Amino acid sequence: MKHYPLMVPGATPAAKRAEVRSPNDMQVFATCDTGGAEVVEKALSTAYALFRDRDKWIPVPKRIEVLHKAAEIMQGRFEELALLIAKEGGKPLIDARVEVARAIDGVKNCADLPRSHPGHVIPMNVNPASAGRMAFTQKEPIGVVVAVSAFNHPLNLIVHQVAPAVIAGCPVVVKPAADTPLSCFTFIQILRDAGYPEAWAQSLLTENRDVATQLVADKRVAFFSFIGSAAVGWKLKGQLAPGARAALEHGGAAPAIVAEDADLDLTLPKLSKGGFYHAGQVCVSVQRVFAHRSIAQKVADGLAALAKKLNVGDATKPETEVGPLIRPAELKRVDEWIQEAVKGGGKLLCGGKALANSETFYEPTVIFEPPADCKLSKMEVFGPVVCVYAYDSMDEAIARANALPVAFQASIFTRSYPTAMRAYQRLDASAVMVNDHTAFRVDWMPFAGLRESGLGVGGIPYTYHDMTIEKMFVGPSQ
Repeated sequence: MKHYPLMVPGATPAAKRAEVRSPNDMQVFATCDTGGAEVVEKALSTAYALFRDRDKWIPVPKRIEVLHKAAEIMQGRFEELALLIAKEGGKPLIDARVEVARAIDGVKNCADLPRSHPGHVIPMNVNPASAGRMAFTQKEPIGVVVAVSAFNHPLNLIVHQVAPAVIAGCPVVVKPAADTPLSCFTFIQILRDAGYPEAWAQSLLTENRDVATQLVADKRVAFFSFIGSAAVGWKLKGQLAPGARAALEHGGAAPAIVAEDADLDLTLPKLSKGGFYHAGQVCVSVQRVFAHRSIAQKVADGLAALAKKLNVGDATKPETEVGPLIRPAELKRVDEWIQEAVKGGGKLLCGGKALANSETFYEPTVIFEPPADCKLSKMEVFGPVVCVYAYDSMDEAIARANALPVAFQASIFTRSYPTAMRAYQRLDASAVMVNDHTAFRVDWMPFAGLRESGLGVGGIPYTYHDMTIEKMFVGPSQ
């Protein structure tokens, strides 16, 4: 059993160690040090001292060099990283490999940002007030970054929060999800192996929530990056010190509209992948499918047929397509929501139960016409469940898709360009996918939850922008 030490230089860990269990079998396979109030203070004082001493700032060429070297190390450890994701987070190995490839590409993306996202020239000499002057901006780090992350993409989310801080020149302290801390600690160590000074990228698990709040609410924090539940994210944002910026990424209940003219041979596999990828534990996972009444039953039956064929099992096995839920309590919650929907009149087409003798594996589930007031219709399930609803008009489908207080990404499946544009223009979403599932993403595109789904814009270049300021020089032109 491997032990992961505290990644705060000079700090003494708390007496309590955290156990990491694999959701595949619920067995403990690693332990981690945790940090108390003294460790948080050490991490923040170290990070803040680095930021306040400009002579210690790491030059941009060195930051670029570190990131390129880190990407090389990750490539050399590709399979090890993928297996770690599958083991600690339960993401099927086939998808964990995709996550590693994305993470490596994200690190390289960060290394390119100083070239592609420079400062600006501000026009002068255009009126009497600006005569004889020149002005331009350059990027500077905003200050200390504190990042709190989620379990479902344990390597790539950390890359999205930490690597932009590296290239921006911000000291960063990251707290990974307690269920999946190992990919985070491994990435921080890779940065150090690539030549990044330890004090510039620190990581820890806190011994309790009060200590985590202390980390976030400290007045030395300039930028707070949060990925996780809305209840926690909005609460922590309310405790930030005055002047601290924040970006929050929460979840939704992603809607996909299937028009009467949709190509179902294309549509159904896309919906299945988007709904059951990582057992539905994705913030933009397909959850609500609105299909025209003339094809709704066919869509629901087709999704159920695909769901029944999916290979559910140990995420570390190469043949697995759907892995476990992250912990037994989540399986119990998902099952309760499903039973509520069926009891209320929803038609269970497949699934609806846990695998025999399992605490974390749940059958991929399709429900036709669950009631509008059940939890599955109103809240993010974060489980392997897709609901199909019949609609009579496109405007009705759009209105139902927009009816919740959450809004993130959405989809429209159609052969008609005007239909696609109408949906794009009217859906409450930060991104609308045409003939693709709601969970599509590349890491340089904007990724933003609206309303209760989040604050600010994610995506590597946008996070880099948040972690920098544009400092302006105004002086004589000669």
